[in-house]
Amino acid sequence: MAKILVIDDEPRILDFVARALTSAGYAVSTRSDGLSGLDAAMEGSFDLVILDLRLPGISGEAVLAKLRVERPRQAVIMLSGLSDVADKVRLLNLGADDYITKPFALPELLARVVARLRALGEQADGPVLEVGRVVLDHKRRTVDVGTGPVQLTDREFRLLSELMRRPGVVCTREELLAEVWGYWFDPGSNVVDVVVRRLRRKLGDGLVLTVRNVGYVFSGG
Repeated sequence: MAKILVIDDEPRILDFVARALTSAGYAVSTRSDGLSGLDAAMEGSFDLVILDLRLPGISGEAVLAKLRVERPRQAVIMLSGLSDVADKVRLLNLGADDYITKPFALPELLARVVARLRALGEQADGPVLEVGRVVLDHKRRTVDVGTGPVQLTDREFRLLSELMRRPGVVCTREELLAEVWGYWFDPGSNVVDVVVRRLRRKLGDGLVLTVRNVGYVFSGG
């Protein structure tokens, strides 16, 4: 049974989401402010955190930033009444795995939860992927370029995995947006480039190469 933490300061939404997830078979915990939500996320072993952007105490954005430092593998879906593209892009760049705008339809939320948990399960059960000197461990969600395991965020891991499955083949930004972010359209942002830059900082500059005006290719080291 997957464990989900829901953090939202609106009692109606918190109760609505928690009851729906419980009915769907998930083990659900709830918090109504940023500080207690962060404490719960740091102390518990949750498969998924559903996090509201605007919270008392500390904001959902601050909670997300802290989780990305302390628990980079934690899957997080953001909830917000802000529908501006710039807000979505900022949170995705910060490390959110998904973003749902309020008001939302319950079937959409449940579908996003199922998709996120399915992706995590596929990665956890997958084999070790080895290309050249790079070893990607799907169970431990780490990568080793010869200097020891390096922890990756969920988005970094998924992007690197997608590139490593097609070494030497140019992956367009559109393909990566579809496979890693689930976007079948161009959101008008540089989210792919941001995650590539983070991978290069962690792994070095020679593994993921830029093909100008097209996309990226994994060199194999």
